Amino acid sequence: MSTGYVYDDLFLDHYAPGHIESPDRLKAIMQFLKREGTLKKLLHLTTEEASEEDLLLVHSQHMIQRVREAVLQAPTWLDPDTYVSANSYRIAKYAAGSGIKLVSEIALGNINNGIALIRPPGHHATASRSMGFCLFNNIAVAARYLQKHYDIKKVAIIDWDVHHGNGTQDIFYHDPSVFYMSTHLYPHYPGTGRNDEKGEGEGYGTTINFPLSYGCSLKSYNDAFEAGMHETHKFDPDFILISAGFDAHLEDPLGGLPLQEEDFTRLTSRICQLAAETCEGRVASFLEGGYHPESLPTSVSAHIKVLVGC
Repeated sequence: MSTGYVYDDLFLDHYAPGHIESPDRLKAIMQFLKREGTLKKLLHLTTEEASEEDLLLVHSQHMIQRVREAVLQAPTWLDPDTYVSANSYRIAKYAAGSGIKLVSEIALGNINNGIALIRPPGHHATASRSMGFCLFNNIAVAARYLQKHYDIKKVAIIDWDVHHGNGTQDIFYHDPSVFYMSTHLYPHYPGTGRNDEKGEGEGYGTTINFPLSYGCSLKSYNDAFEAGMHETHKFDPDFILISAGFDAHLEDPLGGLPLQEEDFTRLTSRICQLAAETCEGRVASFLEGGYHPESLPTSVSAHIKVLVGC
């Protein structure tokens, strides 16, 4: 048993000159992990392309078609923040498919846990709209794939990105089988994630948000996260997914939360403890944000080292 990771150089071919969500993010991570020897401790999983049927588990046909057609005019923009380049549709399908590959290997018992080192990120993509640097919602696709293809009834998604994962919340807002918990800066992009957003209908109570103010104390953050862990434990998930946005780091240019590398170590350890108590340790992490060239790779490394030891 081991910790796996999914990565391929094809993720570097999605780019727009000068955009902060750039291939340099993954380059910095991979160079650091190779240099310090972390990759030698991990099992490399080959990337796979999600099918349109996979994407339709959470997205509308119109949304998928819009991304597919946009690349024909590439380079172009889907909104003021979200670009497509010539190969972005294919790359986004591989990002979603790589998440599927990772969670499948865990569900089959081939590995304990792992991380998807992929881009473009996903947690802002709603059921019907690409936005916030995100084309398709990688973690949402993986959650639905688990429920469709494996004996996984209940999935918990823990989102520690500095931005609220409005897309993930949107997709599962009425669904009692997927628990979404987010700690995030508020008010901040995208403007959602108030603490009164708790789900609707049968899904009421399976969305929980912890909006935090700019420059909040580490104690305030820790108290919020621990409250979220308590609620996640009550949900009793069969599988835990992490929207791992490292822009919650103190030094991140898009941030405003107080976390440092040792805090990502602690958060990951807490999630692993919860997973051991509820779902036989099944944890899969998906790279979301993180834009500081020095703190991003060191934070990812701190996160992975805990997964290896879980």
